[in-house]
Amino acid sequence: MSDFAQQLLDLAHQGGAEFAEVYQGSSVSHPVTFEANRLKQLETAESIGTALRLWYQGRPGLAVAYGHVAPQLLVEKAIALSQLQEPTPLEVCEPRRDINPPIGTAVAVETLVEKGKAAIAQLRDHYPDILCSGVFDCESSHTLLVNSEGLYCTAADISLSYGLEVEWVRGDDFLGIYDGDITQDSLDPEATVHRILERLHWAKQNSPATTGKIPVIFTSNAAPLLWSTVAAALNGKNILEKSSPWSQALGQRVASSQISLYQDPTAKPYICHFDDEGTLTRSLSLVREGSAQDIYGDRQTSRSLGIRPTGNGFRASLGRYPTPELVNLIVAPGAGNLNTIISQLDTAIVVDQILGGDADLSGDFSVNIDLGYQVRQGQITGRIKDTMVTGNVYEALKQIIQVGGDRRWQGSCYTPCIALESLSIVA
Repeated sequence: MSDFAQQLLDLAHQGGAEFAEVYQGSSVSHPVTFEANRLKQLETAESIGTALRLWYQGRPGLAVAYGHVAPQLLVEKAIALSQLQEPTPLEVCEPRRDINPPIGTAVAVETLVEKGKAAIAQLRDHYPDILCSGVFDCESSHTLLVNSEGLYCTAADISLSYGLEVEWVRGDDFLGIYDGDITQDSLDPEATVHRILERLHWAKQNSPATTGKIPVIFTSNAAPLLWSTVAAALNGKNILEKSSPWSQALGQRVASSQISLYQDPTAKPYICHFDDEGTLTRSLSLVREGSAQDIYGDRQTSRSLGIRPTGNGFRASLGRYPTPELVNLIVAPGAGNLNTIISQLDTAIVVDQILGGDADLSGDFSVNIDLGYQVRQGQITGRIKDTMVTGNVYEALKQIIQVGGDRRWQGSCYTPCIALESLSIVA
């Protein structure tokens, strides 16, 4: 890929661009798909994409191509698109060579098939009537980022992932449970199978939901609803625009002292050496014992805020410019696990899967509970249906019963379960 990238840089310079940057990503994956309890298909999927970003007459232009493309055409397209943009200050990462060795261990397709069959067999040994689907995958990816100022960054990794979905139909009662994991070293679905079996056991019977303002437990599956709002509140772009409720809150108490969040770009399986602008990533203490500490941004946002670049400029897709985004949001653990927290509550609702989007920047949310359970006298009495949970994230995080210690990855968020004192339950 490096020869093609250098060719793009040379052609952009010859075409009059003051600056050019090439971002290339490639991947090879081997997904093994199961459907209705059976192996459905084996695939090999390859992809490669190239994004050329340049500044021409002070205006940014971005052109994207997938697969093979004539370099001159890509340069001409980027220059043409730059004429539609307003002049923008150029933010350039300092030149360096940052070549990172590959991370992760590949497994054979045969192993993926065996793991999938074994997991489904174990689930159906306990519940023969369920239908199981899933995808087990081994993916290798490579990233190259170079620019005309002498920046040269590469990274490569191998990820092992799987997702299992269980459907249980009893008359007109439909239950869907999904779970999975991603690693870089070994594939072991045993813990995931155990969690699904536990939830099937809890859902054997339905239970009417207690309504009104009551304690609510978000499992690690559902807790990212809270943390995505916190991440948005500390996004430097929102701070700069004063649209975040925490725009003036740095150094002040914003949540319960039980809440601490930080960014750790070295955490497996989402190790990230540099962002999509080439800036080195670094650890950030976002919230420490309830007090807002650090904010994050891309290079332009960091400059406008007068802070050192945090290495958080990422592209939502190849065709987008880098914008502030966290990498590896880590929630500090508390004590106990989901079951011990449940045992301490007389009446509560457990939220495990939700339908609907995240809370907005104001913190307000109202979501349907896709999978939830009623708690009475410290025990789960059954699954609740046709129920919503509403509240405000910022207010809820000031009223914490307990943060669990049972952390799991949900996307790039590493979170435990969390029990909140009071949210509104509507049936």
